Amino acid sequence: MSERKINLEVLRYDPDKDSEPRFQTYKAVPCQDDWVVLDALNYVKDNTDTTLSYRWSCHMAVCGSCGMMIDGEPTLSCKAFLKDYGDTIRVEPLYHFPIERDLVTVIDDFVEKLTKVKPFLIPKQPKSIEEGEYLQTPKQLKKFKQYTLCINCMLCYSACPQYGLIPDFLGPAALSLAHRYNIDSRDGGCQERMKVTATNIGVWECSFVGACSEVCPGHVDPASSLQQMKIASTVDWYKKRLMPWSKS
Repeated sequence: MSERKINLEVLRYDPDKDSEPRFQTYKAVPCQDDWVVLDALNYVKDNTDTTLSYRWSCHMAVCGSCGMMIDGEPTLSCKAFLKDYGDTIRVEPLYHFPIERDLVTVIDDFVEKLTKVKPFLIPKQPKSIEEGEYLQTPKQLKKFKQYTLCINCMLCYSACPQYGLIPDFLGPAALSLAHRYNIDSRDGGCQERMKVTATNIGVWECSFVGACSEVCPGHVDPASSLQQMKIASTVDWYKKRLMPWSKS
């Protein structure tokens, strides 16, 4: 297996020592031709600089924890093959999030917004264990399955210009997850979620740039789900005013 040497320009920040972030270049990092950026960072961590901080877990694009800006693009570092980049690669923490240390960001805001959309089933008709499970056809599952593939990597938040400009915006991943439950045949919490999602910090803040879908590693297509939610909330608004007797 051939070996290649690259330069890694990594954003460093230690809140106990640094007044602001700075770039540090690790030169001539030896890499195998089938490595990804995460492998190169691990090499630096193990052999050059043990103080380098970043998150990763599965190395399989499943956990979503290794999201970083790689040459200015929000990417999972475990999917970013070195062969697709030049000899110098710039690595930064995800945009639009406070930096905890080096490539580690503070994700409290994302977690709080995820909680606001109530990302769990709110049964239409509560059933006891004795009454059995909630049944669903393959067709009903197919309707929302795509939106279950989100791994909460937050790449979409880093790519979203609206979230960068308006921090109160709930953001693509949280809203897509709300949509996932809204269109689940077993769920009855759509109206409850709309109190948050059908607002000017919810789907109506989305300008449909589509960058969130472009960077999504799971092909969830959050941009599409937000547009579907806009349609649903518009229909709901008209029904309440033109047909107040009907049930949404």
